[in-house]
Amino acid sequence: MTDTATFADRIGRLNDVLCAANALQWDARVMMPPEGAATRGHQLATLKGIAREMILDPALAGSAEALLDDPCDTTRRAARAVLEAAAHHARLPAALLRRQAEQSALAGAAWAEARAKGDFALFRPWLEEVVRLARESAEATGYDAHPYDAMVKVFEPGETAASLAALFDRLRSGIKPILDAARARPAPRTDFLFRHYPQEAQQRFCAAMAETLGYDRARGRLDTAVHPFEISFTRQDVRITSRWESNYLPMSIFGTIHETGHALYEMGVDPSLTRSAHATDMIGLYAVGGTSFGMHESQSRLLENHVGRTSAFWARHFATLRDCFPEQLSDVTIEEWIAAVNRVEPGPIRVQADELTYDLHIMLRVRIEMALMEGSLAVADIPGVWNDAMREDLSVDVPNDALGCLQDVHWSSGYIGSFPTYTIGNVTAAQIMAHLDRTRPDIRVDLDRGETAALREELKNTVWRYGRSRNRREILEVFDVDASDPNAYLTYLRQKFRS
Repeated sequence: MTDTATFADRIGRLNDVLCAANALQWDARVMMPPEGAATRGHQLATLKGIAREMILDPALAGSAEALLDDPCDTTRRAARAVLEAAAHHARLPAALLRRQAEQSALAGAAWAEARAKGDFALFRPWLEEVVRLARESAEATGYDAHPYDAMVKVFEPGETAASLAALFDRLRSGIKPILDAARARPAPRTDFLFRHYPQEAQQRFCAAMAETLGYDRARGRLDTAVHPFEISFTRQDVRITSRWESNYLPMSIFGTIHETGHALYEMGVDPSLTRSAHATDMIGLYAVGGTSFGMHESQSRLLENHVGRTSAFWARHFATLRDCFPEQLSDVTIEEWIAAVNRVEPGPIRVQADELTYDLHIMLRVRIEMALMEGSLAVADIPGVWNDAMREDLSVDVPNDALGCLQDVHWSSGYIGSFPTYTIGNVTAAQIMAHLDRTRPDIRVDLDRGETAALREELKNTVWRYGRSRNRREILEVFDVDASDPNAYLTYLRQKFRS
């Protein structure tokens, strides 16, 4: 075999192992019985341990080094990614990696129970261990200025605690006057959002909507989860989940559109990158085609907000929605529906937050994560800090832990450092759409007719196809965008919420 073929074979087998881990993670969140958590943790730890050993195999490093001067840029990038991952895992003890994988499964089960009972105390010892392991990981892998830097690097390379603080300061000062003006206006009618909507009808509508937006059911499926997510086992098997609130219809609709955005990214990766280093996160040990969590989130927020909440989109689909729920929506006009799903109404739940308050939810979580990592906040104090911040930032009283600090699955999964990527995704989505409005007005014409095929084709060619072979900043350079500049996002918010 040639050096290239040998390298591709080794990385392909590594990707297979991580896809198997993804399959077990999907099952744990969707179908696994509660008593399976402990053994599932061992299984995931074993698979990730095998993946780590494969990355640290001197033979793989030798294959990578032989390709550092390869004439193909994609191959050279893959070789550098392997060597970077090997250096990272050489600093990360195998026992720590195993403990993190085992803890994730156990903490996930504890979180689900605590959330169901609205009792943070049930989750507290598990989260304390998650934080302890995160700090240990940061010390092992190293950082320049703040221990949070080591965590963010896993999810969004190039960002640090300092860069995030600067971005958040600009956003907070820019969002506040838009939010104040929007809250001063009369609230739209929303009573119909909270009527009883049968789960089966929600599932049928959401499945049809995902397909309309380009989701290929021959390569995916839609299931139920406590917290919606997308996960892939190569571009040929990309699965999404949603949550069906019988008394709040927008949850399932916009949750499904959001996860469809993630799925389209994974399905749009160039087929030649399947089972390659550019479809494998060798630092975080995940099989994933998106280049970073922030870029991934930009594609889901773009579809959810820049497409799914527009008047043009619902002009095309509201009649279908009303056909699914004729009794519940019989007295609702399309104008009332559009106003309701775009209302500005601060509340305790992030995944139900409007676009103006969403990033304030993210900033709260990031402040807590930074404080946990530097040791200035104890896990036991999270509920109090959380509730105080919700009152200060949004004038919202949190009724219980389930609707407060227990609402997200991320910490139980060990994803400390991932929350900033949601806001990065919001900023990036607006940057991309602003560029397309300048350079591809035909796409806006199609969107104004409720058609998304041209947009999807453009994103496939400029974002999706690259997988992990280009980073977020490199992709945005093609759009003539400064990745750290939030002005396009603030302009979008001002225009949308000016009336």
